[in-house]
Amino acid sequence: MERGLILLVAALGVYVASGVQGTSYLSFSNNTQVNISQNGCGYTKLCVRTPGNCDPTGNTSCMFASVIASTPLAPNGSAMSFQLSGDSVGYIALGLTVNASQGTTMLFICAQNSSNNGSFFFQTVDQNNTNGALTPAERVTTEIWGIVNENVIKCEFTVPNMNSTTFSILLGTGNITDNGPSPFDISLNSGLLNLTNPASNVPTTAPPVTNTTVTNTTMANSIGAVQPHAVLLLLSVLTLSVMLRA
Repeated sequence: MERGLILLVAALGVYVASGVQGTSYLSFSNNTQVNISQNGCGYTKLCVRTPGNCDPTGNTSCMFASVIASTPLAPNGSAMSFQLSGDSVGYIALGLTVNASQGTTMLFICAQNSSNNGSFFFQTVDQNNTNGALTPAERVTTEIWGIVNENVIKCEFTVPNMNSTTFSILLGTGNITDNGPSPFDISLNSGLLNLTNPASNVPTTAPPVTNTTVTNTTMANSIGAVQPHAVLLLLSVLTLSVMLRA
């Protein structure tokens, strides 16, 4: 049976000002439908996945995430709507960072609670990129939806007021312990991407190069070449012209 839980979080702090307290509002529902597919990837939404070209709607394991970012509007920044899907007995997570080897990563965790019949829960933490330590972080996150089906976890959430749109997206998994989430095991690092551009990570194909040199040479040879029978005809005309004048 599918086990779902809708988490409607009105406010979990402020992204640009850590430590500001917020209030969480939670409601529960069974059989919540969270539909995640690759439709629109590269056109209406930016997608990352591992293994490459895996399908989140298929039967094989697929760690998949997508983001749709609104056009930045000062002073509120961009609202970013995320979808995340993957297999884990603990949690799957999406991280946003500008440098995966230093500084911090904003980590959004979608997890199943094995001690509570595998129910879904959502958590935001910060990862220290130097030592991997996780610390709870209150961050504004809205429109959170999640579902657990055996070990497949799917979730959706929106992060408003993002003051930057260029991040590396990290995807990975971890376990849930009595002390909270275990260290984040990174499966994919996208590298820096412009999250407002759905095709930011789509390779561009250069147009085919036409061999103009060969073409022009061929044309020149066709125009300038004089066939043997044409030479004979020209000599005959010239000889006749000389005889008539004589």
